[in-house]
Amino acid sequence: MQILVTGAGGFIGENLCYQLNNFSDLKTSKFLKNDKITELNKKINNADLIIHLAGVNRPIKKSQFDKVNYGLTDKLCNLVSKYNKKIPIIFSSSIQAVEKNEYGKSKLKCEKRLIKLNKLNQNPIYIFRLPNVFGKWGKPNYNSVVTTFCFNVANGFPIEITDKEKVIKLSYIDDVIESFVKIISKRSHSNKVIRPIISPIYKITLGSLAKKILNYNNNRFGQIIDNVAVGFNRKLYSTFISYINPNNFSYQLNKNEDKRGIFVEVFKNKKFGQISFFTSKKGALRGNHYHNTKSEKFIVLSGRAQFLFKNIINNKKYQINVSESDPIIINTVPGWAHSIKNTGKKELVVMVWANEVFNSDKPDTILIKNNK
Repeated sequence: MQILVTGAGGFIGENLCYQLNNFSDLKTSKFLKNDKITELNKKINNADLIIHLAGVNRPIKKSQFDKVNYGLTDKLCNLVSKYNKKIPIIFSSSIQAVEKNEYGKSKLKCEKRLIKLNKLNQNPIYIFRLPNVFGKWGKPNYNSVVTTFCFNVANGFPIEITDKEKVIKLSYIDDVIESFVKIISKRSHSNKVIRPIISPIYKITLGSLAKKILNYNNNRFGQIIDNVAVGFNRKLYSTFISYINPNNFSYQLNKNEDKRGIFVEVFKNKKFGQISFFTSKKGALRGNHYHNTKSEKFIVLSGRAQFLFKNIINNKKYQINVSESDPIIINTVPGWAHSIKNTGKKELVVMVWANEVFNSDKPDTILIKNNK
């Protein structure tokens, strides 16, 4: 299938084209900002489906809204009719199409032109009224407020908010593209005008949006990990870090070192606890303490270790020997003293997860004299 993407060099277009490259049965034809109409003529004639993204958001002159947005759409429709192409057309309109601003008016005019094409030529038309779309590769001060906030904060520039309580609607770029791909993948299309709904759409105040992004930046060089595993937070965080300067892709962690080896706290989060790692020199013994509530999980990444356990009430003992070749998780259990001894010939490296962030004022780590 040959897919023509107008505005392929824009924010949505770039993300879309790169994802379409993953489909072996699809070929993408691009119509870019500076291409001539003669190029559009040729590409429409060869297309099996059109995704019409081209347009302007913030032109120098207001007249360009109508000239560029509607003008190109009208030419596209004329060429589709000229070649009697019954192919589906996906159009990226805007929720501002119901507003009285010049941008919204131009988008509504484009919608009406495509609806007219459907009546005259029976083309399947899919009109997406998109909210603010955010994600990687957006242009600050152009594509969306999310892009501007993320870029500015990630690069040390201030952000300005005139109304912190203003609620905005947002869609994530990958969700938009997924909706397009579902249409592309359809085996047949009805010759109707359809208005698909992007899902999910997120609502957030400008003040809350700025607070989240500022927190991401404040925690970036520390060990605190934000709750960014699912939903809107996952997508917003991904967008934020996409604007980080490559010089800041890495950062140094603090390490605690003594005669046994080093101990490094890596990640912390009040909801999932803490991840650390430590090393032990040959023959060194670590731990030799118990916890009242804290629980931990250990895994040996390099070397060989002996985990020694003793129940502090009945003195029952237990021992586990493990090496780097064994992908074994070892739990520590409240009320059981434990120690870890390097029994190998090289340095021992162990990763550890604890179900709470270490609190030096209330450590829940009780040392014992021995664990024999």
